[in-house]
Amino acid sequence: MALTLYVDTARWRAHQQSVLQQFPGLVPVCKGNGYGFGHERLADEATRLGADILAVGTTYEAARIKDFFSGDLLVLTPFRHGEEPVPLPDRAIRSVSSVEGVGGLVGARVVIEVMSSMKRHGVKPEDLPKLAAAIEDIRLEGFALHLPLDRADGSDAVEEVIGWMDRLRNARLPLHTMFVSHLKADELARLQQQFPQTRFRARIGTRLWLGDHEATEYRGSVLDVTKVAKGERFGYRQQKAASDGYLVVVAGGTSHGVGLESPKALHGVMPRAKGVARAGLATVNRNLAPYVWAGKQRWFAEPPHMQVSILFVPGDAPQPQVGEELVAHLRHTTTQFDRLVDR
Repeated sequence: MALTLYVDTARWRAHQQSVLQQFPGLVPVCKGNGYGFGHERLADEATRLGADILAVGTTYEAARIKDFFSGDLLVLTPFRHGEEPVPLPDRAIRSVSSVEGVGGLVGARVVIEVMSSMKRHGVKPEDLPKLAAAIEDIRLEGFALHLPLDRADGSDAVEEVIGWMDRLRNARLPLHTMFVSHLKADELARLQQQFPQTRFRARIGTRLWLGDHEATEYRGSVLDVTKVAKGERFGYRQQKAASDGYLVVVAGGTSHGVGLESPKALHGVMPRAKGVARAGLATVNRNLAPYVWAGKQRWFAEPPHMQVSILFVPGDAPQPQVGEELVAHLRHTTTQFDRLVDR
């Protein structure tokens, strides 16, 4: 009895190929929990795609993945002076976001991140003159630009990249490779056409692994079903049942990521109204669970436990049976499954 991730493998891989066709030479990204699939599985899929380089989040991830992927490993988190040293093979490439950082990586393979409109980290335009001398002591693999997902000001992503290409060229810095994130296929094609001497490589994770929502599905096994009457007490906190129904124990709890949710950026009146409504219900212990039964998303009977969740199914709905599986709408990047089944 488990929380299972089912993968329509043929469909999933067909989607990967479609992304690869749109972004030739893409750099697959495997970070965090491996987008819900795990590092070992995504390393294998990257090899199937013929990738020569795999991007990972941290040096610790690179140390774990190095035994599963034989190509180069691009560490996306920038190097910082004083960080804990992690033994990595020469095929590891470090990102750096400052001139001082470049100075701390003498002899290393390096990608230099420049500051985008995200304003997260990166070398600033005024620091470019200092880079010319600094890069003599490293093996420069290229520059990188991490772009925002949304552009509320109507600005053009391509123009932002062109601006940096001009700055780097004016600073007489080598432009053989530019790693980019969050560009559309047609935007990447425009850049490649305008700068034929530079190889643009798109770093892609979410779109590659999670772009086809119908290719994957989480399901939790029903472990127990107990009938309760209105007013009957149950659970850790001995709450009263609001009506007649069933307490359904289903695989998947906090250790799996069930009940965890990332903050969302809300745009528009309706999404904000729904957010207010959800918050109001939560104050009276009404929290919607990710599990679906009989065509409806069901409510938690109480907060999820470590490895299971308890749902309340009203008496007018069909009674779930032990051993059945409930579809669960879970966020891949925060979910840990018990087992993965290819089908």
